[in-house]
Amino acid sequence: MLVCLTASHRNAPFELLEKLSTGASTVAETLVRDKDAVTGAVVLATCNRFEAYLDVDEPRVSDRSAGVDAVLEVVSESSGIPTAELRDRVTVLGGDDVVEHLFAVSSGLESVVVGEGEIAGQVRRALEKARTEGTTSSDLERLFQTASHTSRGVKTRTGLGSAGRSMVRLALDLAESRLADWADLKVLLVGTGAYAGASLKALRDRGVGDVTVYSPSGRAHRFATREGVDAVMADGYLAAIAESDLIVTCSTSPDYVLTAEQIAESRQLRADATSRQMVIDLGLPRNVDPAITGTRGVQLLDLETISLHAPLTELNAADDARQIVDAAAEEFRAANAEEAVKPAVVALRSHLFGILDAEIERARSRGDSSDRTEAALRHLVGVLVHSPSVRARELARSGDGDRFVDAVNTLFGLDAPSVAEAPAAPVRRIGEEGAAS
Repeated sequence: MLVCLTASHRNAPFELLEKLSTGASTVAETLVRDKDAVTGAVVLATCNRFEAYLDVDEPRVSDRSAGVDAVLEVVSESSGIPTAELRDRVTVLGGDDVVEHLFAVSSGLESVVVGEGEIAGQVRRALEKARTEGTTSSDLERLFQTASHTSRGVKTRTGLGSAGRSMVRLALDLAESRLADWADLKVLLVGTGAYAGASLKALRDRGVGDVTVYSPSGRAHRFATREGVDAVMADGYLAAIAESDLIVTCSTSPDYVLTAEQIAESRQLRADATSRQMVIDLGLPRNVDPAITGTRGVQLLDLETISLHAPLTELNAADDARQIVDAAAEEFRAANAEEAVKPAVVALRSHLFGILDAEIERARSRGDSSDRTEAALRHLVGVLVHSPSVRARELARSGDGDRFVDAVNTLFGLDAPSVAEAPAAPVRRIGEEGAAS
């Protein structure tokens, strides 16, 4: 059974999301290791959401609420948030609702900026991390792969991607009125991950040419060489802060990468200690100490402030995307339902062809068989099996797959598993060459 625990900008304050993100790295491994009922877990943690997608073994969870509480305890321990508070803030989804939700999330329909492009890559990387840690499952693999496939369909078949803007670009839009000409700006970029790359591209699109990069983890030189910008090491960081008109932070560091003390000290190094300086904090948890706004001339745009200014998207594009997501979710459900009745179809086919083989063998022992007769009989049994197979798929797609399984087991004395007991379908990786977004 698929279960999703979700907290996002829609149902939780920024402070809670920040704490959840801080402890997200250990949640999946802990759940799979310590909770017998959880057979798979993929955790998606972004600047505006925390979601745990779980594959739960139903026979081991007689009470769904008790199972959810057990998961919340793990999340509570990792984040430091009381379980009672999580229970009030986290939304729990199950079954088909999980499928539709992830497809919508990966397509950008649930983002602060509807249609933003980063989320599809974040969903893909969440699955890759689960694979590396060994916490994924067949059902979760299929769910996340199909979600990536769906998001690519939304991107190519609707105008949602062009209608939506990323958090990076929205932040720069909001900062634009407070900055001088983009071409004259000196920018310090703190961080070297995916957001840093997106930030650099957005800055260059606006005409920014003077960019220096700093990495708290020491990766600045590699990023700078690849992107054609200047790198600054730790001993030059304070001077780089002082020289910058705009500082953009997008590091994954759990600690502040820009403190009030650093800002205050660097301001003394500026030619004009009262001149305006803009800081954009795209980190989660926060990269920047909010107290920097106590320093004269320094302005801060953080994710919480940026989220309040998210624009309305173009409704037609969102509606078209929603139709694609709904259709993909329905097809995923129907395909899963078909897979669940396959063991019964295989059992019926094996049973009937087994009877045929036994009869042919007896005929051969009496000398009453010929190749043409055997071929005709095999064709006949194949025709007889075809109609029940088609009917099985029809019943499965309508939610009545167990009717077929019960009928086959009763009429032929078989022991095919019920829909709920059927083993997961084998995973086929979908278009890895197009997985990145």
